[in-house]
Amino acid sequence: MPINYVRSLTGRQRAAAANRHLGIALAFVAGAANAGGFLAVKQYTSHMTGILSSAADDLALGAIDAALDCAGALLAFLAGAACCAVMVNFARRRHLHSEFALPLLVEAILLLAFGVMGTRLQAIDVIVLPATVMLLCFMMGLQNAVITKLSNAEIRTTHMTGIVTDLGIEAGKALYWNRDDQAVPRVAADWKRVRILAALASSFFVGAVAGAFGFKAVGFGAVLPLACVLLAMAAVPIYDDLVAVRR
Repeated sequence: MPINYVRSLTGRQRAAAANRHLGIALAFVAGAANAGGFLAVKQYTSHMTGILSSAADDLALGAIDAALDCAGALLAFLAGAACCAVMVNFARRRHLHSEFALPLLVEAILLLAFGVMGTRLQAIDVIVLPATVMLLCFMMGLQNAVITKLSNAEIRTTHMTGIVTDLGIEAGKALYWNRDDQAVPRVAADWKRVRILAALASSFFVGAVAGAFGFKAVGFGAVLPLACVLLAMAAVPIYDDLVAVRR
């Protein structure tokens, strides 16, 4: 049943397969938001490596205002992750079905806000532009934290560095020549893990392509399908909680 499947994706009861499916879906959303967001604000917001490096460069060049903008983006990403932890633990203490759905609901609302703010970005307002970057960073921190918590830090969706590194490690294992068949442990690639990692990377890339083309074609309205996907995934556990309250 579709409803039961959605409930398994974002509900309180977790399974490894559901974690993987949710991770793949969220990787698509992150890729689309990151690529589309870049076309809007000329900055990637799904990971903090570049933000920190940019802040260091700006400080070295004396561009204090730009460095402060980077600091704001970093704090927004941090605040998003912290907000996710607060919501998850609040729901967990109350045994709510929506402990992982609530952060996705907030992300969906913020995506819609990003679409609304887009009309003012046309003028590249000096206040609205940094605020939009911080909004995107907050969303990415929120999303990365929720998938981290529900998968016990096994899955990441907003940045691909670790995933590509793990794929390289598995490739090295696959290419390793075990000269001694009796050697323990035998070096061998974990092909199940390779498939999961490849699926996450592919989903992020496909999402990035879709987000870039979508933004190019329809502008900020391209975020509406992403928000709808998040709302659909969050809806069932939240509905379950509303039903429980009425009882």
